[in-house]
Amino acid sequence: MKNKEDHILKEDIIESALTRSYSYKEYRDLVNDLALKGGTTGVEQKESLINYTALNNRRMKRWDKTFKLSEYDKLLIEKWNRSILWLVLTESWCGDAAPSIPVMNKIAEASANITLKVALRDENPELMNLFRTNGTLSIPKLIMIDEWSKQVIKSWGPRPTKATKMVEDYKKENGELTPELKQDLQNWYNKDKGQNILEDLLKLLALE
Repeated sequence: MKNKEDHILKEDIIESALTRSYSYKEYRDLVNDLALKGGTTGVEQKESLINYTALNNRRMKRWDKTFKLSEYDKLLIEKWNRSILWLVLTESWCGDAAPSIPVMNKIAEASANITLKVALRDENPELMNLFRTNGTLSIPKLIMIDEWSKQVIKSWGPRPTKATKMVEDYKKENGELTPELKQDLQNWYNKDKGQNILEDLLKLLALE
């Protein structure tokens, strides 16, 4: 009985988040507008987060233009025949989201059966609490949902597997993350060109 109640509660929370969600274009327009006005999403309007929003806006523009799916990838993605929602929790200042969400969008664009929606973490605390990573509110967090039943199938995030290992190894040796590591992560994202994110997401769809 409790499992059924939990499922209904989770379904209600997801439905509520979807009413506040954005299409990818709407989200990009939001971030671009905030970058131009000197603002940021989220509860805190700190200067550092405002600066990260402007930086991420530039990064996402670059990822939107440069990340390409191969013909092989497109054929794989076209095989996906189950109607699903990809609901991703994020904020405009999140550095790991800047490369990841554009890749998600390219995959969703290549499939007739994947709908990408973006929701803001701080506007959806109940949903974020259901998808903590090791107890933290880390983002981006992608929730894969059956479109008809609203049942959660899988989740992914906040980083691709290789970046996750980089962070875990660093924490073991140094404790907290530093600005230097965050820059190293961005350099890694640029060199990897979105391929590890793509590999992870294809595995999420069981296509690789």
